[in-house]
Amino acid sequence: MQPTLDLPPDWLNSPEPLQFHLPDLPATRALGEALGRIAKPGLVVALVGELGAGKTSLVQGLAKGLDVPDPGQVTSPTFTLLMEHHGRLPLFHADGYRLKSPWEWVDLGGDEALAAGGVVCIEWPDRLGQFLPERRLQVSLAHAEGGGRMARLEWLG
Repeated sequence: MQPTLDLPPDWLNSPEPLQFHLPDLPATRALGEALGRIAKPGLVVALVGELGAGKTSLVQGLAKGLDVPDPGQVTSPTFTLLMEHHGRLPLFHADGYRLKSPWEWVDLGGDEALAAGGVVCIEWPDRLGQFLPERRLQVSLAHAEGGGRMARLEWLG
């Protein structure tokens, strides 16, 4: 049974950062699902964390919260770089890790994804350079001492 987690519906309008201890991947997905349930058009989520920190698991949960029909089909876009999933809002899942330059983001249609009125989740967002929106929700994931992960959600820009 997957744990549930709730975010206040108006939290997306709050400047206050949130921090969570996530004991396992189901809890990481639950945080993503909670975020997906309150997501609004134009939300940009910058996912920061080392390999294996749970970035893609969080996006799977977010997809579930957005009513993507099969959130289990959400996989890391490491080789495709940008994937679109259809739910209550379009979900664009990007991975900047293999971008050779920030301009490759534009060539992939990343600027169009940002303008599409959906939710854009970007793993390795620093690789987008000048194309990374200033206003974004940064979700930082790190392995926690003693197990699990720590997640910090904060607005930038």
